[in-house]
Amino acid sequence: MASPLLALPGAVAGDGIDAPVAAHYGSFNTEQRSLARGDGFVDLSHRDVLRISGPDRLGWLHNLTTQYFEGLAPGTWTQALVLSPQGHVEHAFTGVDDGEAFTAHTEPGAGPALVEWLERMKFMTRVEVGLVDDLAVMWRPGEAGGRYDFVPRERLEAYAEAAGPAAGLWAFEALRIERGEPRFGLDTDHRTIPNEVGWIGAAVHLDKGCYRGQETVARVHTLGRPPRRLVLLHLDGSENRLPAAGSPVSHDGRDIGFVGSSARHHELGPIALAVVKRNVPVDATLAVDGMPAAQEVVVDPEVGLHVRPLR
Repeated sequence: MASPLLALPGAVAGDGIDAPVAAHYGSFNTEQRSLARGDGFVDLSHRDVLRISGPDRLGWLHNLTTQYFEGLAPGTWTQALVLSPQGHVEHAFTGVDDGEAFTAHTEPGAGPALVEWLERMKFMTRVEVGLVDDLAVMWRPGEAGGRYDFVPRERLEAYAEAAGPAAGLWAFEALRIERGEPRFGLDTDHRTIPNEVGWIGAAVHLDKGCYRGQETVARVHTLGRPPRRLVLLHLDGSENRLPAAGSPVSHDGRDIGFVGSSARHHELGPIALAVVKRNVPVDATLAVDGMPAAQEVVVDPEVGLHVRPLR
Protein backbone atom coordinates (compact mmCIF):
# COMPACT_ATOMS: atom_id res chain seq x y z
CA MET A 1 0.00 0.00 0.00
CA ALA A 2 1.54 3.31 -1.10
CA SER A 3 1.87 5.87 1.64
CA PRO A 4 -0.36 8.96 1.36
CA LEU A 5 2.75 10.98 2.30
CA LEU A 6 4.09 10.36 -1.21
CA ALA A 7 1.81 13.26 -2.07
CA LEU A 8 4.02 15.65 -0.07
CA PRO A 9 5.99 18.19 -2.16
CA GLY A 10 9.13 16.75 -3.77
CA ALA A 11 8.45 13.15 -2.72
CA VAL A 12 10.25 10.51 -4.78
CA ALA A 13 9.26 6.90 -4.11
CA GLY A 14 11.79 4.30 -3.00
CA ASP A 15 12.37 0.99 -4.74
CA GLY A 16 12.16 -2.70 -3.96
CA ILE A 17 10.45 -3.44 -0.66
CA ASP A 18 10.79 0.26 0.22
CA ALA A 19 8.82 1.45 -2.83
CA PRO A 20 5.64 2.36 -0.87
CA VAL A 21 7.38 5.23 0.99
CA ALA A 22 9.53 8.20 -0.03
CA ALA A 23 13.24 7.73 -0.70
CA HIS A 24 13.62 11.50 -0.40
CA TYR A 25 11.71 14.75 -0.69
CA GLY A 26 14.14 16.60 -2.93
CA SER A 27 17.44 16.67 -1.02
CA PHE A 28 18.52 13.67 1.02
CA ASN A 29 21.61 15.52 2.27
CA THR A 30 19.50 18.33 3.72
CA GLU A 31 17.13 15.74 5.18
CA GLN A 32 20.02 13.87 6.82
CA ARG A 33 21.29 17.04 8.43
CA SER A 34 17.82 17.82 9.77
CA LEU A 35 17.54 14.36 11.32
CA ALA A 36 21.07 14.60 12.74
CA ARG A 37 20.02 17.84 14.47
CA GLY A 38 17.00 16.08 15.94
CA ASP A 39 14.42 17.62 13.61
CA GLY A 40 11.76 15.97 11.47
CA PHE A 41 10.35 12.47 10.97
CA VAL A 42 10.65 9.48 8.61
CA ASP A 43 7.72 7.64 7.04
CA LEU A 44 8.08 3.89 7.67
CA SER A 45 4.42 3.12 7.05
CA HIS A 46 5.32 0.25 4.72
CA ARG A 47 6.55 -1.85 7.65
CA ASP A 48 4.27 -4.69 8.77
CA VAL A 49 2.48 -4.21 12.10
CA LEU A 50 1.12 -6.97 14.32
CA ARG A 51 -0.69 -7.06 17.64
CA ILE A 52 -0.47 -9.73 20.33
CA SER A 53 -3.17 -9.56 22.98
CA GLY A 54 -4.43 -11.74 25.81
CA PRO A 55 -3.49 -12.16 29.49
CA ASP A 56 -0.65 -14.62 28.78
CA ARG A 57 1.05 -12.58 26.05
CA LEU A 58 4.15 -11.36 27.94
CA GLY A 59 5.01 -14.70 29.54
CA TRP A 60 4.40 -16.42 26.20
CA LEU A 61 6.70 -14.03 24.33
CA HIS A 62 9.27 -14.39 27.12
CA ASN A 63 9.39 -18.16 26.55
CA LEU A 64 9.49 -17.98 22.74
CA THR A 65 11.92 -15.16 22.01
CA THR A 66 15.35 -13.86 22.94
CA GLN A 67 13.98 -10.95 24.98
CA TYR A 68 12.92 -10.61 28.63
CA PHE A 69 9.18 -9.88 28.44
CA GLU A 70 7.99 -10.85 31.92
CA GLY A 71 7.04 -7.71 33.82
CA LEU A 72 7.55 -5.47 30.79
CA ALA A 73 6.18 -2.07 31.80
CA PRO A 74 3.60 -0.40 29.54
CA GLY A 75 5.21 2.14 27.22
CA THR A 76 8.63 0.45 27.22
CA TRP A 77 9.89 -0.28 23.70
CA THR A 78 11.89 -3.46 23.17
CA GLN A 79 13.46 -5.57 20.42
CA ALA A 80 13.19 -9.33 20.14
CA LEU A 81 14.28 -12.18 17.88
CA VAL A 82 12.99 -15.64 17.09
CA LEU A 83 15.79 -18.11 16.52
CA SER A 84 16.02 -21.53 14.92
CA PRO A 85 17.08 -24.47 17.12
CA GLN A 86 20.62 -23.86 15.78
CA GLY A 87 20.54 -20.19 16.86
CA HIS A 88 20.03 -18.61 13.43
CA VAL A 89 17.81 -15.52 13.30
CA GLU A 90 14.43 -16.34 11.72
CA HIS A 91 12.36 -13.29 12.75
CA ALA A 92 13.07 -9.86 14.23
CA PHE A 93 10.59 -7.31 15.59
CA THR A 94 10.36 -4.17 17.71
CA GLY A 95 7.35 -3.18 19.78
CA VAL A 96 5.69 -1.79 22.87
CA ASP A 97 3.05 -3.01 25.32
CA ASP A 98 0.16 -0.78 26.41
CA GLY A 99 -1.03 -2.92 29.32
CA GLU A 100 -3.56 -4.79 27.18
CA ALA A 101 -1.66 -5.78 24.03
CA PHE A 102 1.85 -5.84 22.59
CA THR A 103 2.05 -4.04 19.24
CA ALA A 104 5.13 -4.67 17.09
CA HIS A 105 6.53 -3.88 13.67
CA THR A 106 8.81 -5.86 11.40
CA GLU A 107 10.26 -5.63 7.90
CA PRO A 108 7.91 -5.08 4.94
CA GLY A 109 6.54 -8.46 3.90
CA ALA A 110 7.91 -10.29 6.96
CA GLY A 111 4.75 -9.94 9.05
CA PRO A 112 2.66 -12.82 7.64
CA ALA A 113 5.40 -15.41 8.24
CA LEU A 114 5.97 -14.13 11.79
CA VAL A 115 2.25 -14.23 12.58
CA GLU A 116 1.97 -17.72 11.09
CA TRP A 117 4.83 -18.96 13.27
CA LEU A 118 3.39 -17.36 16.41
CA GLU A 119 0.00 -18.90 15.67
CA ARG A 120 1.60 -22.34 15.59
CA MET A 121 3.11 -21.71 19.02
CA LYS A 122 -0.14 -20.76 20.81
CA PHE A 123 -1.22 -24.21 21.99
CA MET A 124 -3.43 -23.60 25.09
CA THR A 125 -2.02 -20.13 25.79
CA ARG A 126 -4.50 -17.27 26.17
CA VAL A 127 -3.17 -15.06 23.38
CA GLU A 128 -4.47 -13.65 20.11
CA VAL A 129 -2.15 -12.75 17.22
CA GLY A 130 -2.89 -10.85 14.04
CA LEU A 131 -1.67 -8.32 11.51
CA VAL A 132 -2.86 -4.73 11.94
CA ASP A 133 -3.84 -2.65 8.90
CA ASP A 134 -4.94 0.57 10.59
CA LEU A 135 -1.61 1.52 12.23
CA ALA A 136 1.50 2.89 10.51
CA VAL A 137 5.08 3.21 11.76
CA MET A 138 6.81 6.58 11.94
CA TRP A 139 10.31 7.40 13.26
CA ARG A 140 11.57 10.48 15.06
CA PRO A 141 15.26 11.28 15.77
CA GLY A 142 16.46 11.31 19.36
CA GLU A 143 18.79 9.65 21.84
CA ALA A 144 19.86 6.00 21.49
CA GLY A 145 18.92 5.72 17.84
CA GLY A 146 15.64 7.65 17.88
CA ARG A 147 12.13 6.47 18.60
CA TYR A 148 9.22 4.87 16.78
CA ASP A 149 5.57 5.94 16.83
CA PHE A 150 2.46 3.98 15.89
CA VAL A 151 0.08 6.34 14.12
CA PRO A 152 -3.49 5.63 12.91
CA ARG A 153 -3.34 5.64 9.12
CA GLU A 154 -6.15 8.15 8.83
CA ARG A 155 -4.01 10.61 10.83
CA LEU A 156 -0.78 10.35 8.82
CA GLU A 157 -1.20 13.72 7.11
CA ALA A 158 -1.91 15.41 10.44
CA TYR A 159 1.11 13.70 12.01
CA ALA A 160 3.35 14.87 9.14
CA GLU A 161 2.13 18.44 9.48
CA ALA A 162 2.90 18.47 13.21
CA ALA A 163 6.17 16.52 13.11
CA GLY A 164 7.81 17.93 9.97
CA PRO A 165 10.04 18.43 8.12
CA ALA A 166 9.69 15.11 6.30
CA ALA A 167 12.85 13.12 5.62
CA GLY A 168 13.05 10.17 3.26
CA LEU A 169 14.31 6.65 3.70
CA TRP A 170 17.70 7.47 2.13
CA ALA A 171 18.44 9.85 4.99
CA PHE A 172 17.15 7.39 7.59
CA GLU A 173 19.22 4.53 6.15
CA ALA A 174 22.42 6.59 6.05
CA LEU A 175 22.15 7.40 9.75
CA ARG A 176 21.15 3.83 10.62
CA ILE A 177 24.17 2.44 8.78
CA GLU A 178 26.42 4.98 10.50
CA ARG A 179 25.15 3.69 13.89
CA GLY A 180 25.92 0.11 12.83
CA GLU A 181 22.32 -1.07 13.20
CA PRO A 182 21.65 -4.13 11.00
CA ARG A 183 18.41 -4.48 9.09
CA PHE A 184 16.92 -7.98 9.23
CA GLY A 185 16.94 -9.72 5.86
CA LEU A 186 19.22 -7.13 4.26
CA ASP A 187 22.24 -7.09 6.57
CA THR A 188 21.59 -10.67 7.69
CA ASP A 189 21.22 -14.01 5.94
CA HIS A 190 19.87 -17.46 6.83
CA ARG A 191 23.07 -18.29 8.77
CA THR A 192 23.20 -15.15 10.92
CA ILE A 193 23.39 -15.62 14.68
CA PRO A 194 22.76 -12.63 17.00
CA ASN A 195 26.39 -12.52 18.20
CA GLU A 196 27.62 -11.70 14.68
CA VAL A 197 25.62 -8.52 14.13
CA GLY A 198 25.54 -6.79 17.51
CA TRP A 199 22.12 -7.90 18.74
CA ILE A 200 23.43 -9.19 22.09
CA GLY A 201 22.02 -6.84 24.71
CA ALA A 202 19.81 -4.90 22.31
CA ALA A 203 17.57 -7.78 21.22
CA VAL A 204 18.98 -10.71 23.23
CA HIS A 205 18.68 -10.73 27.02
CA LEU A 206 21.39 -12.92 28.52
CA ASP A 207 19.79 -13.34 31.96
CA LYS A 208 16.56 -15.16 31.20
CA GLY A 209 15.24 -18.69 30.96
CA CYS A 210 15.53 -21.14 28.11
CA TYR A 211 14.37 -20.29 24.58
CA ARG A 212 14.89 -21.89 21.19
CA GLY A 213 18.46 -21.31 19.96
CA GLN A 214 19.75 -20.16 23.37
CA GLU A 215 22.46 -22.81 23.52
CA THR A 216 24.26 -21.39 20.47
CA VAL A 217 23.97 -17.79 21.67
CA ALA A 218 25.21 -18.62 25.16
CA ARG A 219 28.10 -20.77 23.93
CA VAL A 220 29.40 -18.12 21.54
CA HIS A 221 28.94 -15.40 24.15
CA THR A 222 30.85 -17.43 26.75
CA LEU A 223 33.65 -18.63 24.50
CA GLY A 224 33.75 -15.60 22.18
CA ARG A 225 34.92 -15.54 18.57
CA PRO A 226 31.67 -15.67 16.55
CA PRO A 227 32.15 -17.10 13.04
CA ARG A 228 31.49 -13.75 11.34
CA ARG A 229 31.20 -10.07 12.29
CA LEU A 230 29.35 -6.97 11.15
CA VAL A 231 31.55 -4.13 9.85
CA LEU A 232 31.00 -0.60 8.60
CA LEU A 233 32.58 -0.09 5.18
CA HIS A 234 33.87 3.28 4.01
CA LEU A 235 33.63 2.91 0.25
CA ASP A 236 35.90 4.44 -2.34
CA GLY A 237 33.99 7.49 -3.53
CA SER A 238 35.63 7.70 -6.93
CA GLU A 239 32.71 5.84 -8.56
CA ASN A 240 29.24 7.33 -8.56
CA ARG A 241 27.43 4.19 -7.43
CA LEU A 242 26.69 2.03 -4.42
CA PRO A 243 27.21 -1.74 -4.26
CA ALA A 244 24.25 -3.99 -4.85
CA ALA A 245 22.93 -5.69 -1.73
CA GLY A 246 24.31 -9.21 -1.51
CA SER A 247 27.47 -8.46 -3.49
CA PRO A 248 30.51 -10.44 -2.34
CA VAL A 249 33.14 -8.77 -0.17
CA SER A 250 36.67 -9.93 -0.90
CA HIS A 251 40.13 -9.74 0.67
CA ASP A 252 43.27 -10.66 -1.26
CA GLY A 253 41.11 -12.02 -4.06
CA ARG A 254 39.04 -14.34 -1.83
CA ASP A 255 35.37 -13.89 -0.97
CA ILE A 256 35.07 -13.36 2.79
CA GLY A 257 31.51 -12.06 3.21
CA PHE A 258 28.69 -10.04 1.71
CA VAL A 259 27.55 -6.43 1.68
CA GLY A 260 24.06 -5.54 2.89
CA SER A 261 22.66 -2.01 2.99
CA SER A 262 24.52 1.02 1.64
CA ALA A 263 23.93 4.77 1.50
CA ARG A 264 25.53 8.14 0.88
CA HIS A 265 26.20 9.85 4.20
CA HIS A 266 26.28 13.64 4.32
CA GLU A 267 29.65 13.62 6.16
CA LEU A 268 31.18 10.16 5.70
CA GLY A 269 30.43 9.75 2.01
CA PRO A 270 29.41 6.32 0.65
CA ILE A 271 29.12 3.74 3.44
CA ALA A 272 27.73 0.23 3.81
CA LEU A 273 27.26 -2.58 6.30
CA ALA A 274 28.81 -5.95 5.56
CA VAL A 275 29.18 -9.31 7.28
CA VAL A 276 32.68 -10.77 6.98
CA LYS A 277 34.59 -13.70 8.42
CA ARG A 278 35.80 -13.16 11.96
CA ASN A 279 39.46 -13.80 11.18
CA VAL A 280 39.75 -11.05 8.53
CA PRO A 281 42.24 -8.49 9.95
CA VAL A 282 40.35 -5.48 11.29
CA ASP A 283 42.69 -3.08 9.46
CA ALA A 284 42.55 -4.86 6.10
CA THR A 285 41.32 -2.99 3.01
CA LEU A 286 38.50 -4.94 1.42
CA ALA A 287 36.87 -4.85 -2.01
CA VAL A 288 33.16 -4.90 -2.82
CA ASP A 289 31.55 -4.74 -6.26
CA GLY A 290 34.87 -3.62 -7.75
CA MET A 291 35.42 -0.81 -5.21
CA PRO A 292 38.05 -0.59 -2.45
CA ALA A 293 36.58 -0.28 1.04
CA ALA A 294 38.15 0.49 4.39
CA GLN A 295 36.47 -1.21 7.32
CA GLU A 296 35.48 0.08 10.74
CA VAL A 297 34.77 -2.39 13.55
CA VAL A 298 31.10 -2.63 14.56
CA VAL A 299 31.14 -6.02 16.30
CA ASP A 300 34.22 -7.04 18.26
CA PRO A 301 35.65 -10.15 16.54
CA GLU A 302 36.70 -11.72 19.84
CA VAL A 303 33.62 -11.27 22.05
CA GLY A 304 30.82 -10.65 19.55
CA LEU A 305 29.52 -7.41 21.09
CA HIS A 306 28.55 -4.14 19.41
CA VAL A 307 31.26 -1.52 19.96
CA ARG A 308 29.92 1.56 18.14
CA PRO A 309 28.09 4.15 20.25
CA LEU A 310 24.55 5.08 19.22
CA ARG A 311 24.42 8.65 17.92
